[in-house]
Amino acid sequence: MLDYKPSNTLLTDRIILVTGAGDGIGKAAAKSFAAHGATVILLGRTTTKLEAVYDEIEQAGHPQPAIYPMNLEGATPNDYNNLAEVLIKNFGRLDGLLHNAGILGSLTPIEHYNAEQWNKVMQVNLNAPFLLTKACLTAMRQAPNGSIIFTSANVGRKGKAYWGAYASAYFGVEGLMQTLADELETNTNIRVNSIDPGAVHTKMRTDAYPGEDYTALPNPDDIMPIYLYLMGQDSNDVNGQALTVD
Repeated sequence: MLDYKPSNTLLTDRIILVTGAGDGIGKAAAKSFAAHGATVILLGRTTTKLEAVYDEIEQAGHPQPAIYPMNLEGATPNDYNNLAEVLIKNFGRLDGLLHNAGILGSLTPIEHYNAEQWNKVMQVNLNAPFLLTKACLTAMRQAPNGSIIFTSANVGRKGKAYWGAYASAYFGVEGLMQTLADELETNTNIRVNSIDPGAVHTKMRTDAYPGEDYTALPNPDDIMPIYLYLMGQDSNDVNGQALTVD
């Protein structure tokens, strides 16, 4: 999939919301979507980072993006509903949704896992994608064809010791993706898939593997072809798939 060659106009006139857009894979995806014609809505908790991505997109001459600061850890259902209302009011629809935001939590045995941190990881990595997707479905139904991409992880498909809340949350994400894909397959033009980006040079990866030689890892930009493929119309027949960057 990394050899996929999208056209420069793959995402022209599409409205795409990216969470965790201020850094790492989210930043790379937002810039890549914009470079292929999309109007990108940058969602994240750090406004200064979102503004920096906004400036990069605008300076490159791509469609003007939008910024929507939101801290997923403390966001309520009403916050997500308000976001959906803003989308409808300003754009009329939503063509794409990339769930990228996530936090690592602790690499700790379940026996010793802090309950407060467990709840925090679940809130950001699982509950937030559920609530945001639920709120945005009305806007996505207004699009000719829509794509929802959930970010996953290998430990969310096969459990691994010490990954605790992080692994458990992404097992939940995979279940959410499959359930939603099955529900939307009939009578909608919305497809739903997940991507395990694998080992990529990001801050989260460094936090998880501080002694790793990051120079051997791909950068977020290197894995963008699979994100472009799932977000564009070349993947119209792909639904309910758990894809992995290899």
